[in-house]
Amino acid sequence: MKLGYFTMPLHPPSRNYADTLSEDREAIILADKLGFTEAYVGEHVTDTAETVTDCVVFLASLAHDTKNIMLGTGTVNLANTHPASVATKVAMLDNITRGRVIMGISPGGLPSDWEVFGNLDVNRNEKFVECIDAILAIWSGTAPYNIEGKHWKVSTERTMIPDIGQGIMVKPFQKPHPHIVVTVVEPFSRGCSEAAKRGWSPISANFLLPQWVKSHWGKYVEGCEAGNLKPDAKNWRVAKTIFVAEDEKTAKEYAFGENSPYRFYYKQISTKLIRAGRANLFKENKEQPDSDITVDYILDRLVIAGTPEQVTEQIVALRKDVGDFGTLLYCGMDWVDPKLARRSMELMAEKVMPAVNKAIGQ
Repeated sequence: MKLGYFTMPLHPPSRNYADTLSEDREAIILADKLGFTEAYVGEHVTDTAETVTDCVVFLASLAHDTKNIMLGTGTVNLANTHPASVATKVAMLDNITRGRVIMGISPGGLPSDWEVFGNLDVNRNEKFVECIDAILAIWSGTAPYNIEGKHWKVSTERTMIPDIGQGIMVKPFQKPHPHIVVTVVEPFSRGCSEAAKRGWSPISANFLLPQWVKSHWGKYVEGCEAGNLKPDAKNWRVAKTIFVAEDEKTAKEYAFGENSPYRFYYKQISTKLIRAGRANLFKENKEQPDSDITVDYILDRLVIAGTPEQVTEQIVALRKDVGDFGTLLYCGMDWVDPKLARRSMELMAEKVMPAVNKAIGQ
């Protein structure tokens, strides 16, 4: 099992914005040094807690400060942007990094982003599919393109000057393009099947109960079979909220205490999701009332915390519960205590993952 990194990122709005950006960069630079294989960063434009406004731009700032780690958009919110803009930005980043890009995509999940981009009352999934289809057509096609859909038209036919390169868009470094992943946030997700059918890989979100994460494997297999592709557990990524400390007392306090960044994170996430009518993500059954979904309830079910030995045991139990998967994505949090946050990542890479792989025979 490989170890990766995933961050929204999410910080208290009261913090200095520039400081949080530096912190988020530092975490990924550290992940690279520790041997994490990939790192994903999310994006939103209308949220003072989730403040990376363009994940491609942010990842570009890491291109020359990292060496081996794959840099993943986690995700580009395709319904909110023009396909030509995404295609050329991602292609440029892929060339800057010489092929260290994974392209994570989604329709975008923040209602205030939908509103600001005029998507509050439109079919965002439809726009999402049209956008990625146009991006792939740009990467595989030749100018002047002439790609026309319901929401966008991509053409340089009227202005192209081929002799000097005008009207031609750049291609990715990876051929035919960077690998595509899709974050899966719903139980028994149809989107997971549709993605797998096209050869894309799923990331199971960290805010889902394990029983709903488990449901993604069946949908992934279903999609692979529909696309005449062989399902491979190595392509499945599972995100998980984890904290590791030298002693149990420190681990429990930092993960579950009143000033815990994990408590802040899940208070933010649960408020947004429940208000958006998605309390089901946290429920063990449909009949469970919304009033059950407290922050303590969520922390108890979704956060893995403890000493390296305790965290190893919990991860092995998670894998036994949900099934085999290829990459565990350690989720980044606000660094309330930078020393503890860094040490958690070190312990995760140096002690926990070797022990996990030994326990599962890898």
